[in-house]
Amino acid sequence: MPKNRIIPFGYCMKNGEIITEPKELYAVVTIFNEYLKGKSLSEIAALMEVPYSENSSWNKNMVKRIIENDRYLGTERYPQIIDKETFKLANEKRVRKATASIGQTEEVKLLKQITFCKECGQKLTRTKEELWDCRRPECFRFDHLLTDQMILSAVLNVFNTVIANPTLINTDCTISTYSPNAKVRFQQNEINRMTDMVHTDEKKIKEELFRLAQLRYDCCTYDDSQPKTELLKSRLCCEQLNTLDIGLFKACVSRIWISHFCTIEVEFINGVHIKNITERNDKNVHSAECNGDTCESADSGKP
Repeated sequence: MPKNRIIPFGYCMKNGEIITEPKELYAVVTIFNEYLKGKSLSEIAALMEVPYSENSSWNKNMVKRIIENDRYLGTERYPQIIDKETFKLANEKRVRKATASIGQTEEVKLLKQITFCKECGQKLTRTKEELWDCRRPECFRFDHLLTDQMILSAVLNVFNTVIANPTLINTDCTISTYSPNAKVRFQQNEINRMTDMVHTDEKKIKEELFRLAQLRYDCCTYDDSQPKTELLKSRLCCEQLNTLDIGLFKACVSRIWISHFCTIEVEFINGVHIKNITERNDKNVHSAECNGDTCESADSGKP
């Protein structure tokens, strides 16, 4: 099976045609049946014996995505696995359970930790009415109402855009750089002067060489954004998401930034910012913009 799934679980490719994979098909049917019998998503995940993908253990979010995936009803490309009535009952139950857990989902808890005001940098406040705003006295209140679902939908749109266009999260940074300063140049000149003397003090020269090495080291910088970019691409090498995967969310995003005009900006762990907007905004060199289903990197067209 593939390391990162492109074809939905339950299917495989044979002779250029998508067909059902017997063991995975049985697992999909089991998921729906056990869910309707009353088992939780976590309990069903623990039952799974067929791996979801290589080196990937089942979790409740994977089970949830299986239940939500309407491809199992059958399309022109995908054979039917689940009948309409079973799919309908399972998803009605899922929606009821989701509605019952008002305001306390894992997604909302995570948003409360990583969502900040773009203007002042203050962490945003969420009210009991599920509305978000900046409450810092020196800052300004938001111009529009902003709900949990609006933020989560915007983040989901950014994820799907990056999955479709992974080059959007590329960075131009080099892993390490060395830029000697005046202290390094002075120290090097001092050592050159000492070695040119008729009578040299080897112990003193050795001490100064160690000092030069330390000064040079202090002028080196390390940027781990490129390794993080490769890690992000491997994590996001998957099919389009129907709902936001909390595990993927935690692993890929460091902060959410929201402006007073309710422009929602996702900052990935490699430092790249991608916006989901409905109005025109001035671009900057560290961002990309999503309008509907389209993103364009702010770096495009630059040398």
